Amino acid sequence: MRPLLSLLFLCLNLVLNAQVELPKLFSNGMVLQRDKPIPVWGWAKPNEKVIVSFKGQKLKTKADHTGKWKVILKSEDAGGPFKMTVKGRNTIVLNDVLIGEVWICSGQSNMEWPVSKADNYETELNDSDYPEIRHFLVEKDMAGKPKEKLKGGNWEECNKDTVGQFTAVGYFFAKQLYNKLKVPVGIINTSWGGTCVETWTSKSAFENSDEFKSMIAEMSNIDIDSLQSHQNALIADRIERLQGYKTDVSDKKHFKELSYNDSKWPEMYAPKLWENQELGELDGTVWMRKSFTLSKESAGKKAVLELAKIDDQDTTYVNSVAVGTTKRYDEKRVYQIDENLLKEGKNTIAIKIFDYAGGGGIWGNAEDLQLSTGDTVIPLAGDWKFQVVDFKSSLSPNSYPSLLYNAMVNPLIPFAFQGVIWYQGEANVNRAEQYKKAFPLMINDWRHQWGQGDFPFYFVQLSTYDEFGGNSNKGSKWAELREAQNFTLETVNNTGMAVTTDIGNPKDIHPTNKQDVGKRLAAIALNKVHDKGNVFSGPTYQSMEINENEIILTFENIGSVLTTTDKYGYLKGFEVAGQDQVFHYVKAAISGDKVILYTGAIEAPKAVRYGWADDASDCNLYNKEGFPAPPFRTDDWEGATANETYVITD
Repeated sequence: MRPLLSLLFLCLNLVLNAQVELPKLFSNGMVLQRDKPIPVWGWAKPNEKVIVSFKGQKLKTKADHTGKWKVILKSEDAGGPFKMTVKGRNTIVLNDVLIGEVWICSGQSNMEWPVSKADNYETELNDSDYPEIRHFLVEKDMAGKPKEKLKGGNWEECNKDTVGQFTAVGYFFAKQLYNKLKVPVGIINTSWGGTCVETWTSKSAFENSDEFKSMIAEMSNIDIDSLQSHQNALIADRIERLQGYKTDVSDKKHFKELSYNDSKWPEMYAPKLWENQELGELDGTVWMRKSFTLSKESAGKKAVLELAKIDDQDTTYVNSVAVGTTKRYDEKRVYQIDENLLKEGKNTIAIKIFDYAGGGGIWGNAEDLQLSTGDTVIPLAGDWKFQVVDFKSSLSPNSYPSLLYNAMVNPLIPFAFQGVIWYQGEANVNRAEQYKKAFPLMINDWRHQWGQGDFPFYFVQLSTYDEFGGNSNKGSKWAELREAQNFTLETVNNTGMAVTTDIGNPKDIHPTNKQDVGKRLAAIALNKVHDKGNVFSGPTYQSMEINENEIILTFENIGSVLTTTDKYGYLKGFEVAGQDQVFHYVKAAISGDKVILYTGAIEAPKAVRYGWADDASDCNLYNKEGFPAPPFRTDDWEGATANETYVITD
């Protein structure tokens, strides 16, 4: 009897597996690209006949010997809703299908950043009834080899219940297009915070690149499960080396106690993410402790404890008593300390930190890490004791190249779309010079893999963020990455760049003004794709002329006229250097369609830089249409990242 049941089960399984299947992109509520051929594909039993019906079109095909099939519907005008039917042994009916503009939104956390965390969320929520704007969120996944199927994802219609989780940049881009074009807009959000460009690029692209082929040749075949185990072993060894023992600490329940002896704990600096210190990459639970001494006069008073920001969640204790919990990684911790909790002599702060993904630990500004009681302010920046309690398996998408291309891009091919908007680069600032090759390689790779020609690829130039305090004289990795992005704009066909140095936050890598980012990207698309004739770029440097104590700069893309946001007409951000390569800020003024720099006592000026710093928020040269000039330099002197390259570290 048992063999017969097994045979019946096997036959049933074969029948179920033979059913026609569609990619997750093809589902109710989807948006298809207008005015372009529409590929439809999927899987079935080998040699099974498949019929696709849509808007009067009816195409027949047959699955190949592996079970794959594909048809290409002719292009259609915008509109909907429509119905698509796919029939094999079974029948799939897709309802509420729209035809309009489809854009892929990709990159790292500033593209991933949801509408719910953008500026003026409540206002945006009250203006979110756009049923013809649809969002498809690609579920995060990694793979050592190209995958055919997404791990997960679904289309959602824009309304109050859904818009909060849409990519903010993608949504504001889509909203602008919808309001101008009056056609449905679909955005496919495939993004992952903290990721480098190399993980979004295919292995075959590296193999055909002079810059990267030796790197990729050294990489063995990747098995994600074995890599996870290997990664766990490395993390455990690193923790044991730092702490002297592994994470199963029997007395962890006492870590919050004032009396606990933490003298043998290792130390890390705060505020600074532990990924940037000896502890390194780690997601899990870590305790941090710091003791301080109070005088008799300061003891017993109410106090305010400021802990900068903590990534991701904390529960904080003072002298064994819980004083607060915060769950948002980007929110400043400010906790009130009750009377009589602080003691004369030794006091201890103990923080239990849960890090779910990405960076971990206390971060932010040193001046935001302090305790205030009465007139006494105790700085808390500096060395803190720490102890790892547990960690979770967390292979980084940056551990090896192509991991995200394989799992989050390849399964989208050959879906038809209009173009790509991209916000990434923060994770590549340490290799900014090589980004001049890595970023164009990725763009051209996607175009080659899709086979839809040189589709529009519009990206966001890195915003202002004072990560390293970099400038012209110290070197600025962020300025060099912006230059690499500008290089891509100039050398790769059909690209566009939205400049955002003026709408960033020098103290936060995640500026919350995503509205203007989306609008500036949309301005590029409206001009270059839809021929609206609108201005879409700020003034871009063209040439310079040195005339004794003056330098005359000319610009392209000046729009109506050059202008500045300074009410007195003063320009900021311009520097000049002589033969010694030491830069000095100089006075600058607009003169018609030119900018005049007054070099003063600088002997034999050779080079000009504008906005060449991690924090370029002072820059204030615009055109009248409100688009800022991108940072630039006229020299080619070696930068801070000239010799930094991508290396696989097994």
